[in-house]
Amino acid sequence: MKPIRIGRIAFTNILPIYQYIDDQGLDVEWIRQVPSLLNRDMAAGNIDMSPISAFAYAEHADEYVLMPDLSISAMGPVGSIFLFTKGDQLHDLDGKTIALTNTSASSVALLKIVLEKFAGVSPNYVTMAPSLEEMMNVADAALLIGDDAVKGKWNGSAYRIYDLGEEWMKQTGLSMTYAVWAVRRAIAESRRSDLEEIYLRFMQAKAEGRKNLTPAIEEAMRQLGGDAAFWKAYFEGLCYDFGEKEKRGLQTYFRYAADLGLLPSNVEIHMLDLPASLGMR
Repeated sequence: MKPIRIGRIAFTNILPIYQYIDDQGLDVEWIRQVPSLLNRDMAAGNIDMSPISAFAYAEHADEYVLMPDLSISAMGPVGSIFLFTKGDQLHDLDGKTIALTNTSASSVALLKIVLEKFAGVSPNYVTMAPSLEEMMNVADAALLIGDDAVKGKWNGSAYRIYDLGEEWMKQTGLSMTYAVWAVRRAIAESRRSDLEEIYLRFMQAKAEGRKNLTPAIEEAMRQLGGDAAFWKAYFEGLCYDFGEKEKRGLQTYFRYAADLGLLPSNVEIHMLDLPASLGMR
């Protein structure tokens, strides 16, 4: 029997879970990539289970089920999804060019919701590799996510910076879910006992990360720099649960994306049915 192929987001935002995963005795293979590549390989069947962009789940909701109580969400500022702009206000971007990172799906759709639905502007979009300097050479604003956004904020003091999680909450009063843990339906049916053990390890890791952020903070500092206070505040601003509050925000996001023609209407959230005893919140 082949190992279950599990994706890992190649950003620091995942450290409070993955830094604590105990995979001893598990028949798994880890695949570390940026979100857009995890999305692609899940859709192609090259990965069996992974945190993927919430937007990518909606595109393939009939092929995936979601692991309960696991997500990357935030109620307000997310700290790593930024729009850098040469102007001051969002309405200044009407008719302007915005460079979109090629590493994201959820955040690109979120930006379009914030700009087109909330601010009422109609920009032009170009997709580029995540280099703030190169993006701003050709565009009036740039969207970066993850570690690229963090580094961009440290180095991008010349620009007005909008946190898209904050803009979402201002308009909706809701949490925003950026990533969910998806499993291909075929694997959910054929490897259920393995998935139960994997899920238990993820929940144990999440609980451990909640109790002690120090290893995640130290690893983030090693990877990107910054100080402990910055990373502590960053990780504490993220939510790794997926309860009713997060689902409500995500369903609203799906609805708004559908309004803009970005997603099909009536996307349903399908959860993998796992024993409640495996949850360790």
